[in-house]
Amino acid sequence: MNRRRFFCTPLAAIFLLALSGAATTIVRMSLDELAGATQVVARGKCIASEARWDRGNIWTFTTLEVTETLKGSVPRQVTIRLPGGKVGHATSTVDSVPQFRTGEEVYLFLEPTSAGDLSVTSWVQGTFRVRVDAHTGKETVTQDTAGIAVFDTATRQFKPSGVRHMPVEEFRQRVREALERQRMGK
Repeated sequence: MNRRRFFCTPLAAIFLLALSGAATTIVRMSLDELAGATQVVARGKCIASEARWDRGNIWTFTTLEVTETLKGSVPRQVTIRLPGGKVGHATSTVDSVPQFRTGEEVYLFLEPTSAGDLSVTSWVQGTFRVRVDAHTGKETVTQDTAGIAVFDTATRQFKPSGVRHMPVEEFRQRVREALERQRMGK
């Protein structure tokens, strides 16, 4: 009996390792890395979002009205393709894929897809939600990954990282500085 348990435990561990290899892993990217990895950085307002079948998979297509561009060039309206969504009774869920609500404003780091439209670079990492303080009217941005704890090897603790409640003007300036460092090759 002990021999059988000893044999089954390593097999179970191998099976679990094989399953974990199929999971999605996103490497934490700094603002500089995001700016360098993307072709477009734009602010937009979500005006529509619809999930539909395309080539045998469910995709969500979100239309944004572009109000500002910090990098690259895009038309006044862009459509963003992201995997997953709900069509009829079928639902496809993909971890780390942002979802957008009509009327909300976001800054997005965008890249072209093989289908000829756009997607968000590193999904939730390239998504920054704009919030307006009801009392002061000041705008801030918060990165979708700001609440995810990351392990810090120096302190040996998990702590949240990413952009959180940053004033819009500071965010714009940091993106411009990152783009300038990229241009200068630093």
